[in-house]
Amino acid sequence: MLTLKATIVPLSAFGTLPKGDTLFGQLCWAVRNHFTEDRLRQLLKGYTAGNPFAVVSDALPAGHLPRPVLPGHWFAPVAGGDRKVVKKLVWLPEERFAEPLETWLHHCRQEGNVPGDPPRPRLAPQPHNAINRRTGTTGEGFAPYAMTQYWYDQWDSERERGSRARLDIYVALDEERLDQPRLGHLLSTIGEVGFGRDASIGLGKFQVETLTQVSLPTQPEANAWLTLAPCAPLGPELDSHRSFYQVFTRFGRHGDIAVQTGKPFKTPVLLAQTAAALVPKQYQRRVFVGQGLGGGGSLSKAIPETVHQGYAPVVGIRLPVQKEAMS
Repeated sequence: MLTLKATIVPLSAFGTLPKGDTLFGQLCWAVRNHFTEDRLRQLLKGYTAGNPFAVVSDALPAGHLPRPVLPGHWFAPVAGGDRKVVKKLVWLPEERFAEPLETWLHHCRQEGNVPGDPPRPRLAPQPHNAINRRTGTTGEGFAPYAMTQYWYDQWDSERERGSRARLDIYVALDEERLDQPRLGHLLSTIGEVGFGRDASIGLGKFQVETLTQVSLPTQPEANAWLTLAPCAPLGPELDSHRSFYQVFTRFGRHGDIAVQTGKPFKTPVLLAQTAAALVPKQYQRRVFVGQGLGGGGSLSKAIPETVHQGYAPVVGIRLPVQKEAMS
């Protein structure tokens, strides 16, 4: 598969954080809307059998990769570093990737909103209230509530005036089924229409600045995979004593026109969060790992063929072989 990197510039707040699995879902809707539903079905053939047409990463701070979610003692301690501050050092500059993993804490940076830092989305509450569409008023049941928005602020220092935060999205693409120009067009369309929650009121807009072919890096003598999106690992192929990840539940909902079906909710799925360190029993260099979820009505009764991205793009890392997880 071909590996591409799309660098995007956020143009508005986001209602949904741009995670790999949700970006993939929006990509599927874009295929359906700009081509046909039959075209989408063709692309999804074999998806749950290890043959995806595309695997999408999270939108990562440009030029950075996530630090794996390993226990702190796997890293060389930072002299004089406050524990709470050290925990926030989660973004590794790509130029430091070849350094031994034990030293990564000395090179990682925390998210910030000053020039040069990995961009941090600023959380801001947006007031809402239900409106009676017949009367145009809130009615007697006035019950305001707030929804969170995520803002990637524009830098405003004199030196960086006019520049904006940039995010990198990696896509492992089967170019025989969907070529690079069409992918670029689909991503641009998603950015114009808006991504995620409340796109209909202007959220989730971005511009695709560049789309280039890249090679995801691998450390010398790599023996593990570092994931760049949430995934559903294949348990039998992993060394459970040496693999580390944070578990979370994705309570998914249908997007686009499917929200009008009256059954927008999908079956919850259990995933390993981004930045998992997965050690296979037999290491091979790969572009992505995981499995496709869904199909046959297992995720949605409203749209039985619904699938969920349980794959994730990966980079190869070298974990010290003498350390194991506590049983």
